[in-house]
Amino acid sequence: MKFKKIGVILSSSALTFGMFASVANASTTTIGQPAKVQIQVASTETVFSKNDLIKRFRTLFPDQFDFLSNSDFRVENSFFYPEDDTLRYGLSFFKTIDGKQVNGNIGFVGENLEIEQFYYQPSNEAEALFPAKVSKEEAKKIATDFIKNILGGDDFQLETDVYNYYPNQILTEPIRYSFSFARTENQVSISNQTIGVSVLGNGEVVSFHRNPVELETSTFDDLKQVLDKNEVLKKVKENLAVDLQYHIDTDYRTGDRQVQLVYQPTTKLQGVNALSGKWLTTDGYSADFPGKTKIEKITADSLPAKQNGITLEEAKKIAEQLLAIKSDKVKLNIQSIDEIENQNGQAVISIQYMYEYASGGTGTNLELDKNTGEIIQYSDIKSGMLERIEDKPEKEKTLSQKEALTQAVKYIKEWAPSNAHHYAMPIEESHFEDRQGAYYFSFPRIVNGITVIGDQIGVSIASDGSLNSLNVNYQEMEKWPSIDEVISEEDAIATLKEALSLKLNYMKQGNNKDNHHYDLVYSPVFNDADLSFLNAKTGEWGSLYGGENSTAISHPWAEEELNYLINAKILDIKDTKNFNGDASVSKGEAIKIIMNSLTYIYYGRDYGGNENTNQTFDNIDAKHPLYQSVERAVEMGIIKGDSQSFDMDAPVKREELAAWYIRALGLEQAAKQSSIYKLDIVDANKVQKEYTGYVALATSLGLLKTDQNHFNPEREATYAELAVSIIKLAREITEKGRGLNY
Repeated sequence: MKFKKIGVILSSSALTFGMFASVANASTTTIGQPAKVQIQVASTETVFSKNDLIKRFRTLFPDQFDFLSNSDFRVENSFFYPEDDTLRYGLSFFKTIDGKQVNGNIGFVGENLEIEQFYYQPSNEAEALFPAKVSKEEAKKIATDFIKNILGGDDFQLETDVYNYYPNQILTEPIRYSFSFARTENQVSISNQTIGVSVLGNGEVVSFHRNPVELETSTFDDLKQVLDKNEVLKKVKENLAVDLQYHIDTDYRTGDRQVQLVYQPTTKLQGVNALSGKWLTTDGYSADFPGKTKIEKITADSLPAKQNGITLEEAKKIAEQLLAIKSDKVKLNIQSIDEIENQNGQAVISIQYMYEYASGGTGTNLELDKNTGEIIQYSDIKSGMLERIEDKPEKEKTLSQKEALTQAVKYIKEWAPSNAHHYAMPIEESHFEDRQGAYYFSFPRIVNGITVIGDQIGVSIASDGSLNSLNVNYQEMEKWPSIDEVISEEDAIATLKEALSLKLNYMKQGNNKDNHHYDLVYSPVFNDADLSFLNAKTGEWGSLYGGENSTAISHPWAEEELNYLINAKILDIKDTKNFNGDASVSKGEAIKIIMNSLTYIYYGRDYGGNENTNQTFDNIDAKHPLYQSVERAVEMGIIKGDSQSFDMDAPVKREELAAWYIRALGLEQAAKQSSIYKLDIVDANKVQKEYTGYVALATSLGLLKTDQNHFNPEREATYAELAVSIIKLAREITEKGRGLNY
């Protein structure tokens, strides 16, 4: 990514407030909600001392943290949320043990100092690397026992595990099992009372969090009065409706995008009241099943662009006008203006700015389309900031939903006119946020008459009618699958009915903070998974976030390692049925696997600004698929850039692989002293002199095995050898504390 800049130096760190999420979601038009704002409390108002918090910490974790002294702890600022005036207290700790850092923090809430969150990074994370010491089932029991000990009682249950066991992570990071639990009432889960626990592969609990504890007295529907589940299921099946949609699947490592047609149950239906039988919709309860909303475009005809291209100077003027603030206490400081290409391939001018005031500053960025001068991303942070520094009263709901929608359309036509004809009026109801005093609308993108999951214009309107935020997500695609080549809607509904089940849970309706009652609701679930969809072409089920781990290939002694690399997306195998683990691996493929194992590399344009821009070898330019891997390997000294080309198709020999590993460990200077090494292998005379030190160190560290004391230096390394040895190398790197994940 090449930048053109003015005002390059940033005067302080900027905070990014992303108002709308643009990732694919199970809902057609998911509206991202702003994170909770924490209001800090002066230390004089804190009612607990440091010793009080440490004593509570040691009560919750008896004997586990005996190595920490009181001086290793630090008290964090107390705070509360605007909608919940219960004070929260933080305690953090840090210590260096045998040269390795240990740190963590814990959050307490209320007069009883109940635990709300916990994070811990132990010094022995190498013990949790692959292969894990505990299985997922064993980790599940550890997590369950932890919650029982921390919270007491059995008023919680494990929720459906929708995530893949093998994460997309480098091998120097520990195995981490994550579980989600829900608090229960009458053994029925409460939807907004979730608990998350993470367990490392060595069995240590390293994180815990739960939604803010509600200390008010809540009321719950009577479980004895619920309608028969089978009768409700029959009712839902009789009324089941589906939507045909486009789903854009993006590989965020490469930036590659694929479009598929999917069928999903109508997102208007959220469940059925288990007592009254009324349908639960996005707009509350209804006696009638929610019908499909007719798709109506924002504008039938395309509108002219706001401008015909803008310069950096023009972008600055637009920003100054849009971001102007009326306050003597605040100064707008535009810190940098960058010309970049965003994740959707658009030429964008990104404007980083800060509102500065006496006690600090608040900032984010504004993005404008370079070709049109229109807004791509904007969030108004003025009002929330002024409330904090000028004690302004909270906004009251003055506009009606209809009036706010009219304002939203007006702002789209004013600030994103050239895109308006690609999007439709909201299909789902708006959301009104009490704290922000704003309506949130989502305008879905339409292609071939159907909606696109994840592509939308998000708009929020303040109570006074001003623009609170505007975010345009538009992804260019070369080809959209034909909607004529799909299974029928009737067949899709039949398949959905077979997979449909109901889950009974307690839900609180609406966003009224004074409502403390929970309704019993039957929620539809398909395939016992929350984020599945039906492929409209094949009629098969898929998941938005990938499936479970699987054994893709077999091998007599490297099966576990090979399958782990495949599931962790380190080893990319197109044809697993015909894959031969004993086949020779090329230099190019070996470097790619090594770099994917040891450091994060992103190949798409999303991350171009953070990746290499040099070209070491004539035959591997920036457009080559191995470019980032090779350049990162050169940068880290694993391969040498002293030749004009890199023979990526040639097989890598075992002695060369040994040299790469030792360089990755930072031991090249020691390995170069070849005269001090005596190779204790039968075929020592076959090792080239320049590789003597590397082979000696690689064998002594156990990175590469010998066969009956033969190293076979000139033999071509295989996929199986690479898989087993790279895992050993990752462990060695972690134990030595040599981090490469930059």
